[in-house]
Amino acid sequence: MRSIRLTSLFVLLACALAVGLNVCGASAQDATPNAPATQPAPVVQSAPAVQATPSPQSQTLPGPAAPVVAVTDSTYLLGTDDKIRVIVYDQTDLSGEFVIDNSGFVRFPLVGQLQAAGLTVHQLEDEIINKLKDGYLNDPRVNVEVETYRPFYIIGEVNKPGEYAYVSGMSVLNAVALAGGYTYRANDSEVFIRRNGSNKEEKLPADQLTKIRPGDIVRIDERFF
Repeated sequence: MRSIRLTSLFVLLACALAVGLNVCGASAQDATPNAPATQPAPVVQSAPAVQATPSPQSQTLPGPAAPVVAVTDSTYLLGTDDKIRVIVYDQTDLSGEFVIDNSGFVRFPLVGQLQAAGLTVHQLEDEIINKLKDGYLNDPRVNVEVETYRPFYIIGEVNKPGEYAYVSGMSVLNAVALAGGYTYRANDSEVFIRRNGSNKEEKLPADQLTKIRPGDIVRIDERFF
């Protein structure tokens, strides 16, 4: 009987010990905090590129255009190095561009050399028409235009003296502007011009009313202090 009681006591102690271990294990698991779940890294969106807007100071503004007054065909006399366009209507083989040579002549198809220097474009038209009528065409119609004028020259008290392309209707002020403007020694109230074909200078006001012609030599004098 006594051995049965001891056995029962051991069984009860073993059960109590087993229950205690289970309770402690459960308490330990409950006491351990759960590890936080790994969250995906937030996606950072790049800001849209900002295009730089140029400031008004960085923008190049066009300068004022120089006034141009057309030289009329009825008054302009052709000269050496002028490039002309000759149009013979319905005759493309006879039309084209021609340069007046150093002797003042232009070589034209069929008719050969023609004196062009010293003539207006209308006078040259008449010369070509008369030559074409002489055994080539019955009723030729001809138009002559100045394609490129011979250059002019500017010397003296300007920053960039030299040869410059002529533009129809140029004034003294336009010519000086092309040559880089006056030097600090320049007399900007008057100008000396030797016209093409002349050996004498003309003293004229240096203003917008004084016109330059192709082949002119413009001289800006030094002022007296």
